[in-house]
Amino acid sequence: MEPDKGQFRFIDLFAGIGGIRIPFSELGGKCVFSSEWDKYSQITYATNHGDVPYGDITKISPKDIPKHDLLLAGFPCQAFSQAGMKKGFQDTRGTLFFYVANILNYHRPSVVLLENVKRFSTHDKGNTLRVVTDIMNYLGYTFVHQVLSAKDFGVPQNRERFYMVGLLSKHKFIFPNAPKHPTAVGNILEKGSNFKRYTLSNELWAGHQRRKSEHLRKGNGFGYQIFNSSSPYTSTLSARYYKDGSEILIEQKGKNPRKITPKEASRLMGFPEDFKVVVSDTQAYKQFGNSVCVPVVREIAKLLVPEVIKLKHKPKPAKRVIHLEGKIPISGLFLPA
Repeated sequence: MEPDKGQFRFIDLFAGIGGIRIPFSELGGKCVFSSEWDKYSQITYATNHGDVPYGDITKISPKDIPKHDLLLAGFPCQAFSQAGMKKGFQDTRGTLFFYVANILNYHRPSVVLLENVKRFSTHDKGNTLRVVTDIMNYLGYTFVHQVLSAKDFGVPQNRERFYMVGLLSKHKFIFPNAPKHPTAVGNILEKGSNFKRYTLSNELWAGHQRRKSEHLRKGNGFGYQIFNSSSPYTSTLSARYYKDGSEILIEQKGKNPRKITPKEASRLMGFPEDFKVVVSDTQAYKQFGNSVCVPVVREIAKLLVPEVIKLKHKPKPAKRVIHLEGKIPISGLFLPA
């Protein structure tokens, strides 16, 4: 899937099933390291990308990670300590972003792309983003961020995600303009009519209807959502979709509605047609629900790769020596004690 020698080298952290990796590989990059702790995601990743990701990032020393020009990470959203808001880098201790920052400080890649949920910008009353921004700036990165939605990039899903870019220069990255091509749910649906396996049972369908009626009586709009081939886009596919599929149901004439298939979930996230689903339906729904929308990342990558090529040979700022609670880190690292 990837070239033997890439124009640039990148690493893929909190990699999931490699959704962020795909566009950068397409554009000539060579992935030299990946990390993902979930064993089922590792199986899907290895099947489609050819290498098994390393496990827990907290157990990997930055010196054991190959040199790279670009760092990719869809790290989990964790709050930093409110009590330690004025303690700077101490706020990051015990969080997974701390390990990303440590790798950045050690290797000084020219470009960083981070991805998170939309609420990241307001998480912990804005403290989370503030600390991340302060750290990125301190490490020498010009840091920008923007919310982008899949439905604006040719994918029929209303999926908004928070993207962050850091350049090891004074230049500010400008995110791509959304093409906003017309979309339709029918574009991702499989052909045929034999979807018995995914059709809701009478009992489950009755339960969905009952709960929605109860919500409506209470004055809110919670409950299942049904779409058909002409619907412009679906609601957001979540990692919990395997439980009952209520957020995205497909209309079937004369039958109960059905869940989308794993292949349709793959298409709804914009994965290539040859992307292989080799795990159970439950794991596949979790994996796609946790992933990025590939076409959105592809448009970002088209603008980011020239920055990587331009900056990769430029001199890098020195590592920052950071003191934590009076302790002097070794070789500029700031791993927790």
